[in-house]
Amino acid sequence: MEYRRLGRTELRVSVIGFGTIKFPQVEADEANRALNRALDLGINYIDTARAYESSERKIGAAIKNRRDEYIIATKSVTRDAAGARKDLETSLSDLGIEYVDVWKIHSVSDGDMLKQVMVPGGSLDAAKKAKADGKIKHIGLSMHRDLKTMKAAINSDEFEVILLPYSIINQEGVEEEVIPMAKEHDMGIVIMKPFSDGLLISKMSAEERQHADYDPIARGSLRFLASNKDISVAIPGMRNVKEVEENAAVGDMAEPFSDEELKALLSEIGKLGREYRYGQTCLMRCKYCEDVCPENIEISKVYRAVVMATGYPDNLKSMGVELYNSLDVKPSACTECQKCLDVCPANLSIIEQMKGAASMFS
Repeated sequence: MEYRRLGRTELRVSVIGFGTIKFPQVEADEANRALNRALDLGINYIDTARAYESSERKIGAAIKNRRDEYIIATKSVTRDAAGARKDLETSLSDLGIEYVDVWKIHSVSDGDMLKQVMVPGGSLDAAKKAKADGKIKHIGLSMHRDLKTMKAAINSDEFEVILLPYSIINQEGVEEEVIPMAKEHDMGIVIMKPFSDGLLISKMSAEERQHADYDPIARGSLRFLASNKDISVAIPGMRNVKEVEENAAVGDMAEPFSDEELKALLSEIGKLGREYRYGQTCLMRCKYCEDVCPENIEISKVYRAVVMATGYPDNLKSMGVELYNSLDVKPSACTECQKCLDVCPANLSIIEQMKGAASMFS
C-alpha cells in the first residue's frame, strides 16, 4: 500500500481509503469484517459523517480497539457553532474515541453556505475551539460543484483538508483548477465518488461479480485517481470484504497509465453506454475530439457548460453561461467534418450535441 502526505496536516494516509456512506445498509458483522480486513491490508484512512446514520457506531464497535492503526475523518452538516459542537461530541461517543483526526464541515456547496460556516458563531468557530480543546486534530470541509466556492475556501487558508468529487468521467474543472490550487496551499486532497455514483462499475450479474477476481473498469478508474500524485487519498464507498480487497489492491499499482492503457480504459467505459448524472451520455473528458478538431472547438468545455446550465441548482446555473461565453471558439463553428466522431471512444453524437449547445446558448 502506498502512503502519501495529507497536506500540511503531516499525516501519512493510504492512497486508497475507506468511505462508509453505504454502511447504513450494511449489517454490523459485515461492517466489522470489512473494516478489520481494510486495516489488515494497510488502508488507514476512514471517512464517515453524522449524516451517514449508523456508520459511526458500526465503525466504533468494529475497530475502536485498533485506534493507533487508523486515521478517522468525520463530518457535520450543522452550520452553527453550538449545533456543530454537539454533532462532534456525538461522533466521539459513537466512534468510541477521544479525538477525531480530521473533522470536516460537510457539503459546503455554494457561497452562501461558506459564509454561514465562516461567520462568527458558525461551525468553523466550533472546529477551532474543538481543535484547541484537543477534540479534533485537523479541520477540513467537503464540497460539490461550485468552483468559485471551492477556490474561496482554499484561499481562506482556514482548512487543512478538502474533500472533492472527482473521477475519470467527472472532472468539471477539479483537475485543472481546484486540485492545483489546493496543492499550492498545501491542503490534503481527498477524493470522493471515484466511481461516479456507480457509473464506473462493469455490467455483471451478481453471480458473475461474486466469482470475478475484480471489476476491470472500477479498478482502472480507481487507479486513474491513485496515479495522480497530487491526490492524497481516494475513498471508494465499500460494503464488504471482497470490495475492500479489490480496492486495496490498487494501492500497489499507482503508476501512471500509458497512452494505450488509458485509451483502452476509456473505450471500455464508453461501451457501457450509461447516462451521465445530469442526463447526458458519459462525459469522459479524454479530449480526443479536441485533438482532431480543425476549428479548435474546446468540446469538453462546451459539454461542461451544458452540464452546469442544465443540471446544476438554479443559483449555480449561471456558471454554465459564464463558461460558454468565455469560449474563444463557439460550437457553431463546427463544419461537420466528422473527425471527432472517428476518435470518440463513447461513440457520442458530438456534432448534433454541439449544434444543440449552440442553439441552447444562442
